[in-house]
Parts: sequence; C-alpha cells; structure tokens
Amino acid sequence: MAWICLLVAALFEIAWAVGMKYSYGFTRLWPTVYTFAASLVSFVLLAQAVKTLPVGTSYAVWTGIGAAGTAAMGILWFGESASPARLICIALIVAGVVGLKLNSPGP
Repeated sequence: MAWICLLVAALFEIAWAVGMKYSYGFTRLWPTVYTFAASLVSFVLLAQAVKTLPVGTSYAVWTGIGAAGTAAMGILWFGESASPARLICIALIVAGVVGLKLNSPGP
C-alpha cells in the first residue's frame, strides 16, 4: 500500500508542476487553486508512504517520477525539446527509480 501511495503522490507531483505552467506565476485563480490542491495531496500521500518506506528511497522515487513525468508532459503538451540527449537523461532517471524500487526493503 505504501508503494501505491508513493506512486499516486508522484503523479500528483506531476500534476502540480504542470499546474504551475497553467497558473502563469499564480496569476490565474483556478489553475492556482488546482496547483495548490494537487501539491497538498502529493505531500500528504508522500507523508503516508514514508511511515513505512525508507525516507531516502521514498523521496528519491517521488522526485524521480515527478521529474521524469513532468519532463515527459513538457514534451507532449508544451512542445519542449525531445532531443536524444534529453530522452536518454529522462530514461536514466526512470532507471534510477526502478533500481531504487527493486533494491528497497519494505512491503
């Protein structure tokens, strides 16, 4: 269950990071509300996950999924660069997250 909380927390991290783009520096009300709500859910779920999982692993997985997912959303939704070097770097982040999961104690 802790890993599911962590995964959902990371997905909400992607949501709030993308929400910041739509909020235009927190100048648009509803995207700002959405961004803060998503960040709150993300933090609460991360806090639940670290009750069971190692904090270092949890935080690294949370930020890794968030970073890779946000970069992917930037490519898909905002037309950001999808250069081979950038894609390789994103793949390395994903490989690190998978490695942490496979080498982590816990449920």
